[in-house]
Order: sequence, then structure tokens, then C-alpha cells
Amino acid sequence: MNTSAQPVFSNAYLKESEAILLNKGKTFYWARFFLSPISAQRATRLYRFCRFIDDLADEAQDKTAVKEALISIKSELETGISEHVVITDAIQLFKECDIPIHIPCELINGVMSDLSHVRVRSEAELFTYCYRVAGTVGIMMCKVLNVSNPSALFHAIDLGIAMQLTNICRDVHEDAGMDRIYLPESLTGDVSPQQVFNDNKLKRDILIQSVGTLLNKADDYYGSAYLGLAHLPFRSRVSILVAAKLYQAIGHQIQQSPIQALSMKVYVPKRLKLLLSITVCMKALVDYRFWFYRSAHQSKLHQLIAKLPFCNG
Repeated sequence: MNTSAQPVFSNAYLKESEAILLNKGKTFYWARFFLSPISAQRATRLYRFCRFIDDLADEAQDKTAVKEALISIKSELETGISEHVVITDAIQLFKECDIPIHIPCELINGVMSDLSHVRVRSEAELFTYCYRVAGTVGIMMCKVLNVSNPSALFHAIDLGIAMQLTNICRDVHEDAGMDRIYLPESLTGDVSPQQVFNDNKLKRDILIQSVGTLLNKADDYYGSAYLGLAHLPFRSRVSILVAAKLYQAIGHQIQQSPIQALSMKVYVPKRLKLLLSITVCMKALVDYRFWFYRSAHQSKLHQLIAKLPFCNG
């Protein structure tokens, strides 16, 4: 890791970034308190960059203009020169943490795909998307935490994929409102955004079954992610474990009330977050897998994304 680079961000910028994390990434804000101060700071800055890129697509009024802006940001990352404070700080962060520029560029590629008519045809297409918008974040978080073991990156990608699958299953209703269907046609058949809102029992049952299938797959990827935690420094290990378990709990809540989840966003209440955090930490202390890396990564989990950077293929 490059420790000689001088920070360009101000205290005001960091406070703004923390406020954005609190407002838009409550699970991650909660988990950051388990990190060391420098890791928490860098993770917050990384979140600010990722959220900035994501919001460009989600809040786009002129999709052509946003696509051009994202292409311009990729160019700025590659040249290392930008006049925008978020991109300037991201460039500095990537230098500090030795993050290869093609990784955030993959993230931008994934976000740009949200600007078009979103219909996912196959699981291969879905997992490529999940890798780009979330697996890349796992890779960058490893670098932020000063972890570069290739095996650790495999498991970090899995955690990103698991969390993105959870997002997709949680946001079916919201995404349909933006003309986006991420549930693959290989599971749902030809489902339109309008049919997500219609009270058609047959279509609703298909959606519920598809969501259940993806959440079961997400659990497989969460399981793999937990096996890789031993690669991380202790405090980082606790933080990532708590964040992952809280996110996985969203999926479990969806499975308990699937019909409700199709019409509204599911959250984990603060009281349950606290209870889960305490329970997770207590269980981890007596689980040897939390302390020792004993299981090789299952390459079959990367079968559909094997050719993408840092995947196990």
C-alpha cells in the first residue's frame, strides 16, 4: 500500500461523506465502528465514490448526458486528473490503497448498463452485472483494508455478489418503477415492470419463487464470504462479518414475508441490528473459521464470471 501519498480531502469533505454514509448506507455506517480509524476513513471515502457513481445513474434525467459523464469519469480515473472533488479524492484513495484503476472502471461499466432498457436474460448476465457493481467493491474494500491475498479477493467478490443479489430481491418494486427488471428471464419468463405492480397471482407467484431462488444463491455466496474472513485484520474481520450478517438478514426477512417485500422496501430495525451484531460477534469468537483459513475457495461460484478480473477461473 502506498502510504506516502498526501491526502487531498478536507475535514469538511470527510464529514459530508460520513453524512452520506449515514443517510444512504445505514448497514455500512453501523459496521464501520468496528474498523480502525484509518480503515473507517478510507472505507467512507470509497463509499462516497461508489454512491456518487450509482446516484448518477439512479437520478438520471438525461441518460445520454449521464452516460457521457460516466465515460468522462473513466477517462479522468485513467489519466489521474479531475476537477470534481469526489473523483479527485477517489484518484488519491486508489493511489493510497494500490487499487488498479480498471476495477473502478468495471464498476462504472456496470452502472452504465443501468441507463439502458434493463432486462436480464440469464444468470450469466446477472452475475456479470453483480460482479461489476458489487464484486468490484469487494475487491476495492480488500485493498482499503490492506489485504491483497488472491484467495481473499475471491471471497470478497462473493460477498459483493451476495449483497447485490439481496439488493435486487429487496428492490424489485422500486426497480420496476425505473423500468428495470434484474430478475433473470431464465427464472421469471417474460415479466414486464407493469406486471410487477399488477395483482396477478400467477405472475406474483413466479416473482416470489424467483426471488427465493436468488436469495438461496445469495446464501451460498455469503457462506463463501464468511470462510474468507480469516484473511482480514481482526477489527476489519469483525466489521465485515457484522455488515454481511445484517445484509443477509434483509434477505431472510424477505423470505419470511415475500408478498410484502414485493410492494415495499425491507429494512432491518435498529434494535434487531444491535441484537444481531452482539450475537454474531459472540458466535464468531468460538468459531475456528473466524480465526483460521482452512477452506479453499470453490471455483464453481465463479464459473459464470471466470474471465473477469481477480475471479477464480
